[in-house]
Amino acid sequence: MSAKGRIAPLINPVSRFTPAPVKNIFLGNGIPVFLIEGGTEEVMRIEFVLKAGQVMESIPLQASSTNMMLTEGSVKYTSEEIKTLLDNYGIFYHLYSEKDTGGLIFYVLSKHTEKVFELASEILFNPVFPEKEFGVMMNKRLRWFLVNREKVQTLASERFFEALFGKEHPYGKPVTEKDYEMLNTGHLRNFFSDFYTPANMSIIISGKICENLQEILERHLGEKFPGSPPETSAEHYFNGSPEKKIYILKQGAIQSAIRIGSATINKRHPDYPGLKVLNTILGGFFGSRLMKNIREDKGYTYGIQSSAASLNLSGYKVISAEVSNKITQYAIDEIYREIRLLQKEPVRSEEMELVRNYMSGEMVRMFDGPFATAESFKAIWEFGLSVNYYSQFADTIMTITPDELLHLANKYYNTEDLYEVIAG
Repeated sequence: MSAKGRIAPLINPVSRFTPAPVKNIFLGNGIPVFLIEGGTEEVMRIEFVLKAGQVMESIPLQASSTNMMLTEGSVKYTSEEIKTLLDNYGIFYHLYSEKDTGGLIFYVLSKHTEKVFELASEILFNPVFPEKEFGVMMNKRLRWFLVNREKVQTLASERFFEALFGKEHPYGKPVTEKDYEMLNTGHLRNFFSDFYTPANMSIIISGKICENLQEILERHLGEKFPGSPPETSAEHYFNGSPEKKIYILKQGAIQSAIRIGSATINKRHPDYPGLKVLNTILGGFFGSRLMKNIREDKGYTYGIQSSAASLNLSGYKVISAEVSNKITQYAIDEIYREIRLLQKEPVRSEEMELVRNYMSGEMVRMFDGPFATAESFKAIWEFGLSVNYYSQFADTIMTITPDELLHLANKYYNTEDLYEVIAG
């Protein structure tokens, strides 16, 4: 059967979902612990979250480097011993450092609960930041940095955030080769002592949870001296670039990276769910307008997307694509054309129905099992929001009208406010 002869399957509305309940307990030293029980496998996901992201650092690379060095040696174990223990117990771990937070995630069999928290205590409270391992890590990071600096997508993304927030703001501050040379273990120890404390920590545990979990937590974590909550980071001011169109010349590049967007609201704003619906229509899934026009119809790129993201101090929206140098301006023109259409013409009912069902399905997947539920819980808990946020979000998906979307498109996608950053 030809493509034209195929009949699209019926799309049925997704029924309401009920996320697994979140239980909250506190350890003796005040560490809050959130428990999400569920699943059929004897596995746990354990996440330690600290307000220790890029926004808290006093010099570039301080937050991420401190986080990366946590498993490189402690008072009790060497780097190799830590890795051997993790392997022997089948513990998968992931360190992360983001703009607002830093942390550590473990995936472990429930029968190894005692051992994983004993290891976590060493890693999180007793790292020694050995000079040799620090030097090896920084050399690797510098090489990776120099490689990425040759990529147009890296150049465009870095300059985009600098344009939005300003080069002096932690969200927009660019990293240079000199920053890698200036950082030392003293900077890491200072950051660690300020921010890696029980007073600055929360724990989210999901999966099959053993009966004596709280006893284990108290033994390995709850008896640690809490310390004082870190001082709020110095007040930062956004100082976006007055120049809205920025071009970065990259000799020898055969493609151009496009970034078009601006700073915007975050999850705490009541318009945010509607903005997410609007963004999905524009470029947030495979059937979006940007994908249909610029990828499928015009063939300008293999992929183009738009996203709306939420940070603690702000939000941002961005349209991203990589295209051939020869058709860069054509692609940019089509992007603005799709934005203007959203501002002038109400979304048709067929498209509304498709997007409603796509987004409803995505919300169900966000709570598909205890691990996904834990990630979704963290995504709103970090902003001081309750789990009711998702019910309200689901209501917006199913009830928002074309006229409301038209209003949001004119309010948040004013083309005069958008930054246009091209590297190529």
